[in-house]
Amino acid sequence: MKLSKLFLSVAITALLANSSYAQEASKPTNEGKDLTALNETIKTIHQRKSVRNYIDKEVSKEQLEAIVRAGMAAPTAINAQPWQFLVVTDKELKAKYAEGNRQADMINKCSALIVVCGDMTIGNERSRAYWDQDCSAATENILLAAESLGLGAVWTGVFPGEERIKIVKERFGLPENIIPLCVILVGYPEGTDQPKDKWKPERLHWNKY
Repeated sequence: MKLSKLFLSVAITALLANSSYAQEASKPTNEGKDLTALNETIKTIHQRKSVRNYIDKEVSKEQLEAIVRAGMAAPTAINAQPWQFLVVTDKELKAKYAEGNRQADMINKCSALIVVCGDMTIGNERSRAYWDQDCSAATENILLAAESLGLGAVWTGVFPGEERIKIVKERFGLPENIIPLCVILVGYPEGTDQPKDKWKPERLHWNKY
């Protein structure tokens, strides 16, 4: 008799447990939101913004080297790593680049410029076809690294605009084999630029479009 009662007690406990589990399982979850809140890398990605307003404070050489190093950690086709990076901190050079540029105000206010370039002497014909994609991946890494260090940065496009390429090559003395993809402005943010929520669930497709 005691054994039967024990089995009955265990069965009731299991039933209640299964019922509670079913109720919890049926509740909507915020798994994605929880991951965004808990994972520092994902938080940095969502906090990244295009910073165009800077305070008068210099970014250190160590910080600039750290974010370029992050850029070099990006994936590349056939591991060719077809890039070169020019960091410009000289105020006169920045002012020269700003001349006639519609973004002159923020160029002069930022602490440094990082010119992300493709080197057409690196790799082979097959890998060089992807140089702009490789350098774009490096650029995004740089933007995220800057955000993670409390800095502000903005990607300003150069390639494939022929006139823009010409100006950048002339202002910074880039050799023939070097093609500038973009110029990243880096500095300490004023705090007015804020991240945008770009999540659009209707653009996520599973298994088939």
